[in-house]
Amino acid sequence: MSEELIAAVKQLIIDALRIEGMSPEEIDTDAPLFGEGLGLDSIDALQLVVAMEKEYGVVVPDAATGSKVFVSVRTMADYIGANRK
Repeated sequence: MSEELIAAVKQLIIDALRIEGMSPEEIDTDAPLFGEGLGLDSIDALQLVVAMEKEYGVVVPDAATGSKVFVSVRTMADYIGANRK
């Protein structure tokens, strides 16, 4: 997985969730996205699913898959890299 994809996923998170005043460099690649870390919630997860589908053509088919994909930026990038069209 490339550093470019990781940086792109960080920017996708910022853009999709309209996070003001945060740069991609401020997001820890391996920090949890939910709870500790970025502190995202289920609404944020839905917005990220839509953004991933729109940007990369990647589908997250169910909640069980989503719980594995949205662990960290790295797991999102791994999933996109493996499944993008």
